[in-house]
Amino acid sequence: MIFLKDVAALACTAFGGPQAHTAMMLRLLVDKRRYLTSAELLEIMALCQLLPGPTSTQTITAIGFRLGGPNLAYLTLFVWMLPAVTIMTAAGMAMSYLDKEQVAGLVQYIQPIAVGFVAYSAYKIAEKVIHTKTSVALMVAAALLAYRFQLPTVLPLLLLGGGLVTTFRYRKLTPVVDKQPLRIEWANFILWIGVLIGAAVLGHYTRELPVLLFENFYRNGSLVFGGGQVLAPLLFAEFVEFKHYLTPPEFLSGYGLTQALPGPNFAFASYIGALSMREYGLGGQILGGLVAAAGIFMPGTLLIFFLIRFWDQLKQYRVVKASLEGVNAVSAGLVCAAVFLLYHPLPDTPINLGLIGATFMVLLWEKVPSYLIVVAGLLAGAVFN
Repeated sequence: MIFLKDVAALACTAFGGPQAHTAMMLRLLVDKRRYLTSAELLEIMALCQLLPGPTSTQTITAIGFRLGGPNLAYLTLFVWMLPAVTIMTAAGMAMSYLDKEQVAGLVQYIQPIAVGFVAYSAYKIAEKVIHTKTSVALMVAAALLAYRFQLPTVLPLLLLGGGLVTTFRYRKLTPVVDKQPLRIEWANFILWIGVLIGAAVLGHYTRELPVLLFENFYRNGSLVFGGGQVLAPLLFAEFVEFKHYLTPPEFLSGYGLTQALPGPNFAFASYIGALSMREYGLGGQILGGLVAAAGIFMPGTLLIFFLIRFWDQLKQYRVVKASLEGVNAVSAGLVCAAVFLLYHPLPDTPINLGLIGATFMVLLWEKVPSYLIVVAGLLAGAVFN
């Protein structure tokens, strides 16, 4: 299926975290393939940001669900996470053989290119969803607040606040006719709670390391808001400082490698799982990587499956429909803030600034596939390493 090929292309080229992933999804899935509109992508993304778990993974899985139901959604999830999970599991198995300086040199130009993707995404989103003075005000306010308060709880609060502002205008909307009653299927929500409790009980009584690892990652995946950047300190506290499964240098090396890879940042869990099972040999490390991936990705998947089933029905209500203007405006502001937040850690050099500008201009004026830009950055890193 063409959609799964597109997902595979994103999984292998979407560097830079959720913000850059959004830029590439916007360009490939919206502008090129037209699987959905910009507003629909922003709605799904905002919905996922209100939930715990990996935002990019939930977003692309929800798109698969809308296009082909649960079966396509599961295939989408598998294709999206496979490259990153495979690489991070292998990295955990071969940690002592990695040359960290060579890896850093290879990906030195990828980060500024990713910032260029985010800048282009901010421009395209603002162009398509900002149409009123209220939207402009919300976008600017959200960008400033997200830039000033870099906390995981801020993002869902801003989205809720933006939706609340425009909700008061709902009486100006045309009344919705033939509104269907809201039907909520609770199966996935109950399954999410059941697995959380069941894994904790099973781990307590069996004390088997694979079960304990699954419970640890499932619990963290159920509670963390804000993506891989927020997940990292939680995993460091649990697996390095408390359980001593990894050393600090091992943890930081794996985290740095995750930032240089395409696909979901939550694949970092596979690296930790593989190293946590190193005493069990090669097979044990593979099992550790798989168990960690299943644990970290499952909660967010179950939650988005629960909500996406009645999201379209929920949008029929005038209050919800009015709130989407504010949610979309805040989403645009968050992407604008991400441009500056992602640039700050980079060296302030003419090369990095030039790469950001060049990436933006190429995306704006030329129909160059995103993966070719990323490949060019990797080749440049290899040549000038």
